[in-house]
Amino acid sequence: MDNVLKAKEIIKKICYITIASVDEDGMPWNAPVFCAYDEDYNFYWGSARNSQKSKNIKTNKNIFLAIYDSTIAPGKGEGVYIKAVATELNDPREIEIAHKLLQDRHNGTFWKLEKLIGDAPVRIYKAAPQKVWINGEGEENGCYIDTRIEVDLKG
Repeated sequence: MDNVLKAKEIIKKICYITIASVDEDGMPWNAPVFCAYDEDYNFYWGSARNSQKSKNIKTNKNIFLAIYDSTIAPGKGEGVYIKAVATELNDPREIEIAHKLLQDRHNGTFWKLEKLIGDAPVRIYKAAPQKVWINGEGEENGCYIDTRIEVDLKG
C-alpha cells in the first residue's frame, strides 16, 4: 500500500491521538485524547482549560502527535507521527465545525456546543500538522530498527 494511503487508513481507524507537549520549564507531558480530523488533516479534541496539556499549549504551541494501535504485536505496529502547532479555538464558527466533526466520529453527543464557547471550562483545540511520518521497516546488523518515512497527507 502507498505510504500516504497507509497513513490515512491509520488515522481513519484510530480514534485516539497521544499529544506530547512541554510546560514552561521544559518538562514533558503526554496525554491521550479522543480526536476528529478535517479534510486537511487538522486534528481536533476537547480538553479542560486547566488540564496540563491545555496549559502547556498556552505557553508553547509546538506539540507532537502519535496515532497507533496499541493492541498490535511488537514489531508489527504501524503509526502516524505528526509535528504540529496547536491552538485553542475561539471563533464560534470554527468551534461549531470542530464540534460536529467530534460528534460525527463519536456517533453521539460528546459535549453540547454551548458548553464549549465563551468562558466554558472545556475548550476545543486544533492541531495543524507541520510534518507527518509513518514508521518504515529497517534493519541494522540483523536487528529491527525503527525508521520514519515522511508523507504528505494533502498529496
